[in-house]
This record gives sequence, structure tokens and C-alpha cells, in this order.
Amino acid sequence: METRNPAVAREARADPEAVLFEALRAQAEASGLLDPALGADPAAVRDGIERLLEERLRPAEASEEECRRYYAAHSAQFVVGERVRARHILFAVTPGVPVAKLREKAEQVLHALRADPAAFGGQARALSNCPSGAQGGDLGWLAAGECAPEFEQEIFGRDDLGVLPRLTLSRHGFHIVEVLEREPGSPPEFEEVRERVAAILARRAYVNEARRFLATVAD
Repeated sequence: METRNPAVAREARADPEAVLFEALRAQAEASGLLDPALGADPAAVRDGIERLLEERLRPAEASEEECRRYYAAHSAQFVVGERVRARHILFAVTPGVPVAKLREKAEQVLHALRADPAAFGGQARALSNCPSGAQGGDLGWLAAGECAPEFEQEIFGRDDLGVLPRLTLSRHGFHIVEVLEREPGSPPEFEEVRERVAAILARRAYVNEARRFLATVAD
């Protein structure tokens, strides 16, 4: 029987994205897919969550029409040859971390850096849970396909520079991202990026299914 946790349910209704990782970790443990003794091992936690979702979720596959419609609306996202130099600060979501408070802290730092971008490097060295923090959060030059879809959707196909106005959420936690430089590219034909479009829509369906799953076990 699936565990139903009223506390998780209340927090999920308040901020479903923020509690998704922790709630799925708890379900992986409850389902015997994650040894509680390995709860502090990020790799083991990710593996347990992935096995849980493989067992429980059946997201729908995007149709050809849906893929073409997405590409038509987001063609700039797939520009060939575009590169972005960026840096980030990661607030990692790990077992036992109060996610709502972590997000609140990340939001506070984000607002401060939007007002004073020059402080980004120092804050990255002081706060980031990513090894890149030692280099002020510098990720170097990134091209499409070289970083997580969460980042691609936020940084490619745009022309703005500076600290992004909102947090980027990934399976690792909350990221504050600053775009430092851009090199433009050119748009490809749909057929050249059909698989990438399908992968993006598959991920979106996967996340939506995960949220629906969370709602069923938290209510």
C-alpha cells in the first residue's frame, strides 16, 4: 500500500515543485527501491527515484503533430551553433533538507544578485553545492545538448544577458543562473532535431506524470 503523508500533502499543495524530489525519495524508500541507509548518497537516491518512476509512470509519447507544433513555437531553442557562457549557484536538494526553506534562501540570494550581479562569483564560492562554485560558478561555454534540458529551456533561444529572473529547478535542486555571453547560431530543419523535440516533450510528460503520482500518494 502506498504511504500517505498529511505533512507532505500540505507542503505539496503549497509548493508542489519544491517537494517533488523529497516526496519521491520517500516513496522510493517505502516501495523498497531505496535502502534508507543510503539516503545520504545522491547517486543512490537518484537511482531509487528513477526505478520508482519507471515502475509507476507511463507518460504518453508525443505525436508527430505535437512535436512539429512545439518546434514551430520554440524553433529558436534549437538554433545550431549557438553557444552561451554561463555560471550558476546550486542549492542542492538532499535527503533531510527542508525544501521550502532551501527555496526561500535561494530566492533571497537571487533577488540580491539581481540587484548586485557583481557579487555573483563570491556568492557562488560561498554558497554553491556544485564543484563549479570554486570557480565562482563558471560553467564555461555551453552548446545545445551539452547541458540539462532545464538549462537549455532557460538559456538558449534568447538574447538577454545577466542573472535570470527566476530559479531554475532540476533534479539536483535550485539553480541561480547568470548568462555572461552569447554566440548566435542558425535554425535547423525540423527533421534534424525531431529526436530532441521528442525528448523535451517526453521529459515534460514525465515530470507532469511524476507530479500527478505525488498528488495521489500525498492526498
